[in-house]
Amino acid sequence: SRRVHSKLDHACSTAVALAQLALYSGDRVGLLAYGQGIQQRLLPGRGSDHLRQLIELLAQVKSESSEADHLRATAVLSRLQPRRSLILWITDLAETAMRPEVIEGAVQLLRRHVLLFVAMAQPEVELIARARPKNVEQMFRSAAAQEMAGRREILLARLHEQGALTLDLNPEALTTSVLNQYLTVKERAMV
Repeated sequence: SRRVHSKLDHACSTAVALAQLALYSGDRVGLLAYGQGIQQRLLPGRGSDHLRQLIELLAQVKSESSEADHLRATAVLSRLQPRRSLILWITDLAETAMRPEVIEGAVQLLRRHVLLFVAMAQPEVELIARARPKNVEQMFRSAAAQEMAGRREILLARLHEQGALTLDLNPEALTTSVLNQYLTVKERAMV
């Protein structure tokens, strides 16, 4: 569906914008894109050829409807990037992503890295959760949406407790917020 692609587009353009800013600031950048398996990977590097490669790899990333393997991705990332770094983790927390794997993966990463965890908001779920139900079916939908929103809040709160920087954002606000967070991390010399 178009909405899924637009979220992926926002995530990819944010990754490119951050890569450009980081490279301009003298940092090295890498990439790991995953779903059920690892889709694309690029070891940290510098320079315009490296940026071009990152953009080409991002262009090949496909959205998947099935649940992503978060633990495999964080294990691979820990292996590929042993040096302390800022990790930007952008995900669309679907209904099933409230599982503890996300927390476990984040805890693994936080042992060594600074983690900026970005959950893309689901305005459609929030609308259903807030609407006043007119019949039994709408009541069940509303209850399910409220439960999803609640689980998402708990997940983000847990990640925050573990020491992650967390953002819950509409896709349109992604790039600006992520770049500001990167600048804050640099300013505070957290990495």
